Amino acid sequence: MSLTKLFEFANNSGGTLYLMALLLLVALTVIIERSRHLLNMQQAGEALMDLLRREPSLQSPTAQAELKKLAHLPHARVIQAIEMEPADASRDTVAGHLEEALMHEVPLLDRSLWMLDTVITLAPLLGLFGTIIGMFRAFSVLDDVQNGASQVTGGIAEALIATACGLFIAMLGLVFFNWLNTRVRLIVHQLETLKVMLLNRRDGRLSPSSARLKVV
Repeated sequence: MSLTKLFEFANNSGGTLYLMALLLLVALTVIIERSRHLLNMQQAGEALMDLLRREPSLQSPTAQAELKKLAHLPHARVIQAIEMEPADASRDTVAGHLEEALMHEVPLLDRSLWMLDTVITLAPLLGLFGTIIGMFRAFSVLDDVQNGASQVTGGIAEALIATACGLFIAMLGLVFFNWLNTRVRLIVHQLETLKVMLLNRRDGRLSPSSARLKVV
């Protein structure tokens, strides 16, 4: 199919194919940007949790250097929240502050996904709208007795291209929308696991001093 024919179809659809091309561009932009961002965040989060498993104390030079490199992560900001807690704070208080820090980070993870969700819903509707416009155009030639039937058949075929394009964009967007939501859930699980790890290590550091206080 030539480029000229594609522009002819787009013009006959009342401009809806141009709008769907814009929707496809928006969907691809969100998919590429969010995929790269979330995959990098997930991998860096795993590296940070491995560091926490290897280094019980985050005050060591190695741990501090690694944290400085990963300071852009939500995981690092959760760690910063626990480092600001006083040493005598109770576990419930620290857990509440960590949960608060975590809840501030979660909305940033699925940023822009609403745009992909909108494209998934809007693309088939826009395709159907373009098909209806194409149908009106196709049936408008019925006054031509000799060529009317063939023109109507060709016009309907052209009109259905809008529906096909809308369904294609929606299916593509749906697959990646679910995949990106899975990445978001995995990162949220990382943050929840990190919160528990930090609390357990904090309790482990405090328990010897607490035992000494009881002996005294």
